[in-house]
Amino acid sequence: MHLRVSALLAGIGLSLCSLALLAQEDNSHGRKYKAPPLSAHIEVTVLKDFNGKPIGNAHVIFHPTEGDRDKGSLELKTNDEGKAIIDVIPIGDTVTLQVIANGYQTYGQSYKIDKSEMSMEVRLKRPGGQYSIYKNSGSTSGDSSGSGSNSGAGSSSSGNQSNGQSQPQPK
Repeated sequence: MHLRVSALLAGIGLSLCSLALLAQEDNSHGRKYKAPPLSAHIEVTVLKDFNGKPIGNAHVIFHPTEGDRDKGSLELKTNDEGKAIIDVIPIGDTVTLQVIANGYQTYGQSYKIDKSEMSMEVRLKRPGGQYSIYKNSGSTSGDSSGSGSNSGAGSSSSGNQSNGQSQPQPK
């Protein structure tokens, strides 16, 4: 009887040892764990330029790049205090920050993420006037003198008159 108990205990001990060895072997043949890079805590505050009040619900878009490799984009919206916080961009990356809000000019700037804690303040301006190379001549639509327009008067080979009416052409 003593021999049977000893044999049983030896069998259980060998089984447990073999299971432990199998568990160790599985880890040695798999991929090695690589810890993710350290990431920065980035806080962006979006304010109105003219009065310094926060802009809520503004789109804050991060375009991180590592060297020449684009790593996609991440988009957040600001809270009621005008803040957007992100914790997943690795230290050492360059990020292009873009801020879009209704009724304000779009903001864009590139930043080098070189610290574990960064805060950025963005002041958005109201849209400005449109720039144009064309001047408002001030002429009314009923003015038929042709001033300010190049309707082909003078050296036109098509024979059209400068008053805007088309004439039949001789053949």
